Amino acid sequence: MHAYRSHTCAALTRDHVGQTVRLAGWVHRVRDHGGVLFVDLRDHYGMTQVLADSDSPAFAAIEKLRAETVIRIEGRVKARDAALVNPKIATGEIEVYATDMEVLGPAEELPMPVFGEVDYPEETRLTYRFLDLRREKLHRNMMLRSNVVRHLRNAMWEQGFNEFQTPIITASSPEGARDFLVPSRLHPGKFYALPQAPQQFKQLIMVAGFDRYFQIAPCFRDEDPRADRSPTDFYQLDIEMSFVEQEDVFAAVEPVVQGLFEAFGNGRTVYKDWPRIRYDDSLLWYGTDKPDLRNPIRMQVVSDHFRGSGFAVFARLLEQEGTEIRAIPAPTGGSRKFCDRMNAFAQREGLPGMGYIFWREAEDGSGMEAAGPLAKNIGPERTEAIRLQLGLGLGDAAFFLGGRPEDFQAFAGKARNEIGRELGLTEQDCFRFAWIVDFPMFEKTDDGRVDFSHNPFSMPQGGLAALMGDPLQVYAWQYDLACNGYELISGGIRNHKPEIMYRAFEIAGYPNSEVDKRFGGMVKAFRYGAPPHGGCAMGIDRAVMLLADEVNIREVIMFPMNQRAEDLLMGAPSEPTNEQLRELRLRVIPKDN
Repeated sequence: MHAYRSHTCAALTRDHVGQTVRLAGWVHRVRDHGGVLFVDLRDHYGMTQVLADSDSPAFAAIEKLRAETVIRIEGRVKARDAALVNPKIATGEIEVYATDMEVLGPAEELPMPVFGEVDYPEETRLTYRFLDLRREKLHRNMMLRSNVVRHLRNAMWEQGFNEFQTPIITASSPEGARDFLVPSRLHPGKFYALPQAPQQFKQLIMVAGFDRYFQIAPCFRDEDPRADRSPTDFYQLDIEMSFVEQEDVFAAVEPVVQGLFEAFGNGRTVYKDWPRIRYDDSLLWYGTDKPDLRNPIRMQVVSDHFRGSGFAVFARLLEQEGTEIRAIPAPTGGSRKFCDRMNAFAQREGLPGMGYIFWREAEDGSGMEAAGPLAKNIGPERTEAIRLQLGLGLGDAAFFLGGRPEDFQAFAGKARNEIGRELGLTEQDCFRFAWIVDFPMFEKTDDGRVDFSHNPFSMPQGGLAALMGDPLQVYAWQYDLACNGYELISGGIRNHKPEIMYRAFEIAGYPNSEVDKRFGGMVKAFRYGAPPHGGCAMGIDRAVMLLADEVNIREVIMFPMNQRAEDLLMGAPSEPTNEQLRELRLRVIPKDN
């Protein structure tokens, strides 16, 4: 018999009754039932119940066991009584009567429990992540992640893609986030960068003549943390294709993502209708470029109904250039109580409130009437025109926000989500996808400069000619895939012509010399026959988060950082030794108090 185990803790069934077996694993818990000890023995595969009575040679040793001690058990397989069968576990029809027990790895008193899903402080969980990972839910999430990666690899090979690895140590490039810099020992004063993405390398792979590339790629970005984003590193399914247009990329990616969510969606509906929504329309209708289409609410511009109206706040606002009024329809929300609740939500978000109208039965029995302070100010004709435009009726409501769209649309998106949730309009147990297309190529920064709004390597729609006019009117062959309110994929058709690339970077404030310095390898490659190409990347961490029905990405990463970008288990970041600094010819400047 094997030194540690003849079977795993999920392998034994009624067919093994009467056999002598050996198991190894962690003591999940010990229960004392009046002279009979029951041990739930756990390994990677599952759980087996072990018992020992006072006649068992192992009884005295088992009696001293602590939770999470690693043990080897030898014993006979017994059938459980019918009334004691546990259908929740694979070994629920049997138990093992212990005849021998050996402690393989003793455990000290635990800083946090493994048994049960107790909600412990995140700092404790990350400091003792090896214990946290033993808990059932987290263990299940990590296995889901492993299976997702395997599924994606197989799906990409089946689609005719080839897997290649790109460098981890490379040059810095502007891709929307801060680089992690790595000092060079051999070249003092110079630094490598960890790649924010394999962007340049995958384009060079296309220039080199390889037609379809993919990689499960680690990416490194020094970013502020969010619940759905790691502050240091993440993994993505990276894809690039030659001789393609936007629809070709969509056609290659959609079956991979659809198949993934169908395989691991745990019975949830995966809709096959993936609409294309222009970026500008997405911001108008949903207040975000990653809309949650499970919520059917679409916002609309209703400015004309308030121009010159009796509601002076909106009427005066519309006299200013670049302002508008948007309505958030709220089907079934037609009560003052609900409207007050939504105003309280707006106040918690830092706004004074939202204007609203709701439609109810007229008190005099004459039919439907519009109610609320706003309705009184603008009169029945305007409220009726608003109702007809929004397609609302008796028992419905609408909320209103005004100003420059860039100032209020993020909140409008939050309010839309809150209304959908509160009114039960948002569909549950499903995944809805949408391609967001026609991103603006450039945007104006807070200090008045023009910069890239997204990926600087995307091809402008209209090519070089489009870059000779107003840059803020240029759209890129850039696209994202949104799923249930999260950005899942980002990509684009690439700019593969040096003259267009120089012009695009010139608009963003980079002279040709800077482009040559930062992207010299790619510019050089484009001069020697570059095919039209494009691709995208899917965040694996985020996909697993959606599939696992988690709201915090740290729940699907094996060893995540905390919100301050610290690894509490390994003690990173750490201070370098003086010897390391001397070798790299670096000096640390003390932080100002």
